Amino acid sequence: MNYSIALKTIVKKEVHRFLRIWPQTLLPPAITTALYFLIFGKLIGNRIGTISGATYMDYIVPGIILMSVISHSYSNVVSSFYSTKFQRNIEELIVAPVPNWVILSGYVSGGICRGLIVGFVVALISMLFAQIAVLHPGLMLLVAGLTATLFSLAGFINAVLAESFDDISIIPNFVLTPLSYLGGVFYSVDMLPGFWQTVIMGNPMLYMVSAFRYGMIGVTDVDIRLAIVMISGFIMLLTGFSLYLLHKGIGIKN
Repeated sequence: MNYSIALKTIVKKEVHRFLRIWPQTLLPPAITTALYFLIFGKLIGNRIGTISGATYMDYIVPGIILMSVISHSYSNVVSSFYSTKFQRNIEELIVAPVPNWVILSGYVSGGICRGLIVGFVVALISMLFAQIAVLHPGLMLLVAGLTATLFSLAGFINAVLAESFDDISIIPNFVLTPLSYLGGVFYSVDMLPGFWQTVIMGNPMLYMVSAFRYGMIGVTDVDIRLAIVMISGFIMLLTGFSLYLLHKGIGIKN
């Protein structure tokens, strides 16, 4: 059976949802990014100088772009799918002859689209503050796509397991935000004391940010191959868990 119509319908609905309210979904990250670049890049960056041969402004641009991709790909899926549960629209998907992988692919695709569009907007804003010649565009796009996929899946799982609107804000506030700020966005691992260098290597955000930064300016704190393998491994793990939750109807049918 051809499920392309069902998949296209879900993706179209998801993309239209965040584009329709673009002042809430696309404009805020542009303003926040400009403040990041102004405060950290211009005011503080002039005092720090260079990191690994790159100016501080050039160094933080990739991290801020990827941080935007992470937060918005996650928030798009978690808010959209939980709203579907809350409004009882999920029942229409459950009774429809649509396999679980189509439902998952549709919502994740919507999260990927929003994450990458926001990342593109942030990249355009960064051009007002820094002139960066992208060294490895293929790797940069690969890491951005994989990262958006990973956090769209994470947002889907959060939405499935959430029992209230408060539950969908716990992970972004208490997990994603700390890991992002401690993931080498604003500093290099070499700037930390020896003990904290070891600790931060356990933060998966560091590998994503470093791989994306290498794609843009050729500077990294980790092995790029290890970063790609790690992100891909997490994607497979979360995909399997998401399909399991849909198959069992956990958080949906009860």
